Amino acid sequence: MWDPAKYLDYADLRARPFHDLVARIGAEDPRRVVDLGCGPGNLTASLAERWPNATLEASDNSPEMVKAAREAGIDARELPVQDWAPEPDTDVVISNAVLQWVPEHRSLLRRWTDELPAGAWLAFQVPGNFNAPSHVLAREVAATWQLELRDESAVDTAQDYAELLAAEGCAVDAWETTYIQRLTGPDAVLEWITGTALRPVKAALSADEWATFRADLAQRLNLAYPPRSDGTTWFEFRRIFAVARTSGS
Repeated sequence: MWDPAKYLDYADLRARPFHDLVARIGAEDPRRVVDLGCGPGNLTASLAERWPNATLEASDNSPEMVKAAREAGIDARELPVQDWAPEPDTDVVISNAVLQWVPEHRSLLRRWTDELPAGAWLAFQVPGNFNAPSHVLAREVAATWQLELRDESAVDTAQDYAELLAAEGCAVDAWETTYIQRLTGPDAVLEWITGTALRPVKAALSADEWATFRADLAQRLNLAYPPRSDGTTWFEFRRIFAVARTSGS
């Protein structure tokens, strides 16, 4: 289960990669704009503001997220990203911090570029921090509970995605950015990853086990990311981006 309220902790910081991604899409007057993995819909709304004439399509595989998006005024539907297929008028597809959860996403990218109309835009962003102390330590603690978390194999490099999409005939813009994020509050890095990477752990453990897991990981994270005297914590977060345009435009 996803917790929309927890996910929206640090909402401004989580939104920045989305806006940096969308800013590189050159579509002027698309017919249909699709947000795959729309979450609670707070960012989907900005797509309607940028392209007011477009049909806006939004989906997420989490019923909790879809409910939150609908309550925010987004006509979202519950749908796994693996089951999505573009309508003939789809000119822009955006997937923000979703594909790292989908092992077969590389084959999905190939299928989508084949199914999208000529000149369509496909843009996605995935976290690239699986080798950061936050995620390495989380995997170490999870292993003591016989649990596994995603590692660096969950995503490719920016160049890998560029080569994949170029091989499909697309014009590609791929890059990576490391955001230096200033988090606030106690156990700040733990709170950040609790809303995303630690979801499978929380779902697998009882309430008491989860409390024990958190206490162990919090101690390790606070050593790796020591809080400053003002109570804030610097947290580096690498993300990988790709924007592709299908051939034939």
